[in-house]
Amino acid sequence: MIPIARPDIGQEEIDAVTDVLRSGMIAQGRKVKELEDRWAEFVGVKHAIATGNGTLALMSIFTGIGLEPGDEVITVSHTFAATANAILSTGATPVFVDIEPDTYLIDAKKIERAITPRTRAICPVHLFGLVADMDMIRAIADRHGLVVVEDACQAHGATFRGRKAGSFGHGAFSLYATKNMTTAEGGFVTTDEDALADWLRLYRNQGMRARYQFEMLGYNYRMTDIAAALGLAQLGKLPRNTARRQAIAARYDAAFGELPIGLPITPDGRTHVFHQYTIDVGGARDAIVADLREAGVGADIYYPMPVHRQSYIMERGLHADLPVTDGAADRTLALPIFPALTEAEQDQVIGAVKAAVERHLGPDARRSIAAGATGATSAGSTAGAAAR
Repeated sequence: MIPIARPDIGQEEIDAVTDVLRSGMIAQGRKVKELEDRWAEFVGVKHAIATGNGTLALMSIFTGIGLEPGDEVITVSHTFAATANAILSTGATPVFVDIEPDTYLIDAKKIERAITPRTRAICPVHLFGLVADMDMIRAIADRHGLVVVEDACQAHGATFRGRKAGSFGHGAFSLYATKNMTTAEGGFVTTDEDALADWLRLYRNQGMRARYQFEMLGYNYRMTDIAAALGLAQLGKLPRNTARRQAIAARYDAAFGELPIGLPITPDGRTHVFHQYTIDVGGARDAIVADLREAGVGADIYYPMPVHRQSYIMERGLHADLPVTDGAADRTLALPIFPALTEAEQDQVIGAVKAAVERHLGPDARRSIAAGATGATSAGSTAGAAAR
């Protein structure tokens, strides 16, 4: 079975981790600081603060900007649950708006109508490796005095008009095992605000600046030097691995161009880093996924049940009418795309997709897909979700 993802772990990572283990300094230390400095430079911000995972990065930001019960944050439901969970962890409320049918990103044109006197922040999710329309989002945020929190957990190195994800507001990144860059578990906060960065460094370190002197209530959200050593090796490979993902995506595009399915798009002025390669295959999605898996292709669904339809969200009365989100949940699937995917494996994926589409989609399927992308359907298929 070709997996949906395969971490690119080689001798560089093994040597880096071994050096840290032999040093005897394995908790947060010099390697974490080096990784933070290099990530801040890579993103183009003043500060990067390493955390234990991407969820903690989001939670730290929302706590650090002072969210509290009664506050609202505008975000999307077509995302991993950590986006909403991090907002809820402060007692604040996520307010869901719909997504664009072609990019699967927050529909910035729908943000302003969701703003209320309780709105404190906008949290776009740069899903699958593509940055949301940050010009429009920043303009809306500035007009209404709102904080921008970028969920960039899947967008390492993705750009919008020359600026990298995580540089338009306060950014959160995941370094989970399947991400474009990994420390097995880990995360970053990126920000240009000195005061927030200082607060975050205290908060993730039990509130300590000096040993056993606690300046505030804090927690252990730290990254280890073992993880940071792995991350430094991964960061060195990130440009090469990004180019590799983009080349595989281009080969898929060429192979699938005549099929009656919806392919990923990259709007002008953006670069896509293809954390996932997601296609819209219409109402036959589940049957096509079954065929692909039978053919040894580990296709998966991100995300089969939107956050706004999860029971713990509905129990809180957080209802939303999101037809495009519901449609994406019912109609899309992701194909294997990772740097080590061989040409033979790509051929296997391409052949399996063509066979499954030919079997399940009729001659009018392209018209059906285009129409269905904006229609409401019910979510409820089961599959795994990417971690943060």
